Amino acid sequence: MFAAFPNWYATLFSGFYLILFLLIVSLVFRGVAIEFRSKDMRPQWRRTLDILIFIGSLIPPLVWGLILGNLLHGVPIDAQMNYVGSFGTLLNPYALVGAVSTALLFTLHGALYLGLKAPEPLGNRAQSLAYRVGLWATIFYFGFVALSYVYSRFAHKLGVNPGPIPILAGVSMIAVRFLLPGKRYGWAFAATALTIALSAISAFLVLFPNVMISSLNPRWNLTIYNASSNPYSLKVMSILALFLIPLVLAYQAWSYWVFRRRVRLDETFHY
Repeated sequence: MFAAFPNWYATLFSGFYLILFLLIVSLVFRGVAIEFRSKDMRPQWRRTLDILIFIGSLIPPLVWGLILGNLLHGVPIDAQMNYVGSFGTLLNPYALVGAVSTALLFTLHGALYLGLKAPEPLGNRAQSLAYRVGLWATIFYFGFVALSYVYSRFAHKLGVNPGPIPILAGVSMIAVRFLLPGKRYGWAFAATALTIALSAISAFLVLFPNVMISSLNPRWNLTIYNASSNPYSLKVMSILALFLIPLVLAYQAWSYWVFRRRVRLDETFHY
């Protein structure tokens, strides 16, 4: 973003500075807590770091949902591409619903993954949690979609028939409710993964060609044209992405394949 869309980067990171800072701090604290939790056997120490792990894992999806909601809703941007709102501007009801919706969806996704990977009884607890959270995740997900027709460009851009990608995202979300009672947790995990991916794509389909919408004047929107870098920088970034992104995806696929088995307590493993 910094190299290819510098104006988008500057406006987004200045306007959303506090919540992005909170996101980074939460990830730092979570990483530190995971590393040092087992360095001390005292129960109080472990409980404290468990809380930090929980908070550090909860804040990122809340922040991403808050950012997504504001991108779809629009934020005050002036003619010079400067964010002129306050921190409170970002905490509008529509964006807050998006934050809760994202957090619940990610919690469901994580619980399903933990249910597939963790040994008993933790695996059963995770699967039970997924079943309980799934209902609320579905309600808030479709509640956010419904609000999008009122508070964003969703209806104006996509209309009553939003097209195959948003529809498939919704179908995947509904499918989870039918897969969980049958204990088909692998398919349910795949369905939530598909929902997350297609929902992100749908959001940018709604925005295109905008990357940030100005709530003050549509002429001040940031688009892929006025927010982009010069042609030479875009060419260099495209070449780098063409080679680096497949390597990153291959590494991620390989790491998941190496650790594909369910964790077993009889192995040399402790946390």
